[in-house]
Amino acid sequence: MSAALLIILVCLAGVVALRRASTRVKVAAEPLAARVNDLLPQTQCGQCGYAGCKPYAQAIAEGDAINKCPPGGAATIAALAELLQVPAPPLDGVETAPRVAYIREAECIGCTKCIRACPVDAIVGAARLMHTVISDECTGCDLCLEPCPVDCIEMRELPPRVADWQWPQPDRLIHRDREQAA
Repeated sequence: MSAALLIILVCLAGVVALRRASTRVKVAAEPLAARVNDLLPQTQCGQCGYAGCKPYAQAIAEGDAINKCPPGGAATIAALAELLQVPAPPLDGVETAPRVAYIREAECIGCTKCIRACPVDAIVGAARLMHTVISDECTGCDLCLEPCPVDCIEMRELPPRVADWQWPQPDRLIHRDREQAA
Protein backbone atom coordinates (compact mmCIF):
# COMPACT_ATOMS: atom_id res chain seq x y z
CA MET A 1 0.00 0.00 0.00
CA SER A 2 2.80 2.43 0.79
CA ALA A 3 4.39 1.82 -2.65
CA ALA A 4 1.14 2.76 -4.40
CA LEU A 5 0.81 5.86 -2.23
CA LEU A 6 4.40 6.84 -3.03
CA ILE A 7 3.77 6.47 -6.78
CA ILE A 8 0.62 8.61 -6.54
CA LEU A 9 2.48 11.32 -4.58
CA VAL A 10 5.37 11.37 -7.08
CA CYS A 11 2.92 11.66 -10.00
CA LEU A 12 1.03 14.43 -8.24
CA ALA A 13 4.26 16.31 -7.53
CA GLY A 14 5.24 15.94 -11.19
CA VAL A 15 1.92 17.38 -12.37
CA VAL A 16 2.26 20.34 -9.99
CA ALA A 17 5.83 20.98 -11.17
CA LEU A 18 4.80 20.87 -14.84
CA ARG A 19 1.88 23.22 -14.21
CA ARG A 20 4.14 25.75 -12.49
CA ALA A 21 6.71 25.53 -15.26
CA SER A 22 4.08 26.09 -17.94
CA THR A 23 2.87 29.30 -16.29
CA ARG A 24 6.38 30.70 -15.85
CA VAL A 25 7.83 29.84 -19.24
CA LYS A 26 6.10 31.50 -22.19
CA VAL A 27 7.12 30.26 -25.61
CA ALA A 28 6.41 32.42 -28.64
CA ALA A 29 3.55 30.76 -30.46
CA GLU A 30 4.62 31.66 -34.01
CA PRO A 31 7.63 33.98 -34.29
CA LEU A 32 7.72 33.59 -38.08
CA ALA A 33 4.13 34.78 -38.41
CA ALA A 34 4.95 37.82 -36.27
CA ARG A 35 7.95 38.70 -38.46
CA VAL A 36 5.86 38.25 -41.61
CA ASN A 37 3.12 40.43 -40.11
CA ASP A 38 5.69 43.17 -39.44
CA LEU A 39 6.51 43.26 -43.17
CA LEU A 40 2.90 43.54 -44.35
CA PRO A 41 1.46 47.05 -44.89
CA GLN A 42 -1.25 46.67 -42.19
CA THR A 43 -4.02 48.01 -44.41
CA GLN A 44 -6.44 45.30 -43.19
CA CYS A 45 -8.13 45.59 -46.59
CA GLY A 46 -8.84 41.93 -47.31
CA GLN A 47 -7.61 42.11 -50.92
CA CYS A 48 -5.45 39.05 -50.24
CA GLY A 49 -8.51 36.95 -49.43
CA TYR A 50 -7.97 37.02 -45.66
CA ALA A 51 -9.74 39.13 -43.05
CA GLY A 52 -6.63 41.20 -42.38
CA CYS A 53 -2.85 41.28 -42.37
CA LYS A 54 -2.39 39.07 -39.30
CA PRO A 55 -4.39 36.09 -40.69
CA TYR A 56 -2.54 36.45 -44.00
CA ALA A 57 0.79 36.50 -42.13
CA GLN A 58 -0.20 33.30 -40.33
CA ALA A 59 -1.13 31.71 -43.67
CA ILE A 60 2.22 32.74 -45.19
CA ALA A 61 4.03 31.23 -42.20
CA GLU A 62 2.13 28.00 -42.89
CA GLY A 63 3.14 27.99 -46.57
CA ASP A 64 0.62 30.17 -48.46
CA ALA A 65 1.75 32.33 -51.39
CA ILE A 66 3.58 35.57 -50.58
CA ASN A 67 2.29 37.51 -53.58
CA LYS A 68 -1.35 38.22 -52.67
CA CYS A 69 -0.97 41.73 -51.19
CA PRO A 70 -1.69 44.47 -53.76
CA PRO A 71 -1.18 47.37 -51.30
CA GLY A 72 2.27 46.04 -50.40
CA GLY A 73 3.23 45.49 -54.02
CA ALA A 74 6.58 44.29 -55.26
CA ALA A 75 8.48 45.77 -52.32
CA THR A 76 6.56 43.66 -49.80
CA ILE A 77 6.92 40.54 -51.93
CA ALA A 78 10.69 41.11 -52.13
CA ALA A 79 10.95 41.60 -48.35
CA LEU A 80 8.88 38.47 -47.67
CA ALA A 81 10.94 36.45 -50.16
CA GLU A 82 14.14 37.56 -48.43
CA LEU A 83 12.77 36.66 -44.99
CA LEU A 84 11.52 33.25 -46.12
CA GLN A 85 14.49 32.62 -48.43
CA VAL A 86 12.30 31.83 -51.44
CA PRO A 87 12.22 33.34 -54.93
CA ALA A 88 10.07 36.46 -55.30
CA PRO A 89 7.10 35.71 -57.59
CA PRO A 90 5.27 38.50 -59.42
CA LEU A 91 2.26 40.07 -57.76
CA ASP A 92 -0.92 38.02 -58.04
CA GLY A 93 -3.09 40.79 -59.45
CA VAL A 94 -2.38 44.30 -60.62
CA GLU A 95 -0.10 46.66 -58.76
CA THR A 96 -1.55 50.14 -58.85
CA ALA A 97 -0.24 53.53 -57.88
CA PRO A 98 -0.93 54.49 -54.26
CA ARG A 99 -4.46 55.85 -53.90
CA VAL A 100 -6.51 57.51 -51.20
CA ALA A 101 -10.22 57.99 -50.74
CA TYR A 102 -11.64 61.41 -51.51
CA ILE A 103 -15.08 62.46 -50.28
CA ARG A 104 -16.96 65.05 -52.30
CA GLU A 105 -18.13 66.90 -49.21
CA ALA A 106 -20.91 68.84 -50.96
CA GLU A 107 -22.63 65.52 -51.74
CA CYS A 108 -21.98 63.81 -48.39
CA ILE A 109 -25.13 63.30 -46.29
CA GLY A 110 -23.24 62.36 -43.12
CA CYS A 111 -24.58 58.83 -42.75
CA THR A 112 -21.29 57.59 -41.11
CA LYS A 113 -21.35 54.28 -43.02
CA CYS A 114 -17.91 55.00 -44.49
CA ILE A 115 -16.51 55.75 -41.04
CA ARG A 116 -17.67 52.35 -39.79
CA ALA A 117 -16.22 50.61 -42.86
CA CYS A 118 -12.75 52.17 -42.62
CA PRO A 119 -10.35 49.69 -40.95
CA VAL A 120 -7.76 52.36 -40.07
CA ASP A 121 -10.04 55.21 -38.90
CA ALA A 122 -8.89 57.53 -41.70
CA ILE A 123 -12.33 59.13 -42.12
CA VAL A 124 -13.54 61.81 -39.72
CA GLY A 125 -16.99 63.31 -39.39
CA ALA A 126 -20.19 63.04 -37.42
CA ALA A 127 -23.78 62.09 -38.11
CA ARG A 128 -25.50 64.47 -40.55
CA LEU A 129 -22.26 66.42 -41.04
CA MET A 130 -19.87 66.17 -43.93
CA HIS A 131 -16.98 63.75 -43.64
CA THR A 132 -13.40 64.01 -44.81
CA VAL A 133 -10.46 61.66 -45.26
CA ILE A 134 -7.12 62.01 -43.50
CA SER A 135 -4.98 61.23 -46.54
CA ASP A 136 -1.88 60.37 -44.50
CA GLU A 137 -3.85 57.63 -42.72
CA CYS A 138 -5.83 56.28 -45.69
CA THR A 139 -4.44 53.01 -47.05
CA GLY A 140 -6.46 52.99 -50.27
CA CYS A 141 -8.27 49.74 -49.47
CA ASP A 142 -11.58 50.77 -51.16
CA LEU A 143 -13.67 49.43 -48.25
CA CYS A 144 -15.43 52.78 -47.79
CA LEU A 145 -16.75 52.94 -51.38
CA GLU A 146 -19.42 50.25 -51.25
CA PRO A 147 -21.35 51.32 -48.12
CA CYS A 148 -21.74 54.95 -49.30
CA PRO A 149 -25.42 55.38 -50.27
CA VAL A 150 -24.83 58.51 -52.39
CA ASP A 151 -21.57 57.46 -54.09
CA CYS A 152 -19.73 60.59 -53.01
CA ILE A 153 -16.44 58.76 -52.39
CA GLU A 154 -13.88 58.19 -55.11
CA MET A 155 -10.34 56.89 -55.13
CA ARG A 156 -7.65 59.29 -56.33
CA GLU A 157 -4.03 58.57 -57.07
CA LEU A 158 -1.59 60.25 -54.75
CA PRO A 159 0.52 62.85 -56.51
CA PRO A 160 4.22 61.95 -56.60
CA ARG A 161 6.32 63.41 -53.81
CA VAL A 162 9.96 64.40 -54.06
CA ALA A 163 10.82 61.78 -51.42
CA ASP A 164 9.36 59.08 -53.68
CA TRP A 165 11.12 60.07 -56.88
CA GLN A 166 13.53 57.53 -58.27
CA TRP A 167 16.00 59.55 -60.26
CA PRO A 168 17.55 57.71 -63.19
CA GLN A 169 21.31 57.67 -63.13
CA PRO A 170 22.80 59.95 -65.76
CA ASP A 171 24.55 57.06 -67.51
CA ARG A 172 25.72 59.13 -70.47
CA LEU A 173 27.42 61.68 -68.20
CA ILE A 174 28.99 59.01 -66.00
CA HIS A 175 30.32 57.20 -69.09
CA ARG A 176 31.75 60.46 -70.50
CA ASP A 177 33.44 61.33 -67.19
CA ARG A 178 35.01 57.86 -66.97
CA GLU A 179 36.35 58.18 -70.52
CA GLN A 180 37.85 61.57 -69.72
CA ALA A 181 39.44 60.23 -66.54
CA ALA A 182 41.02 57.29 -68.36
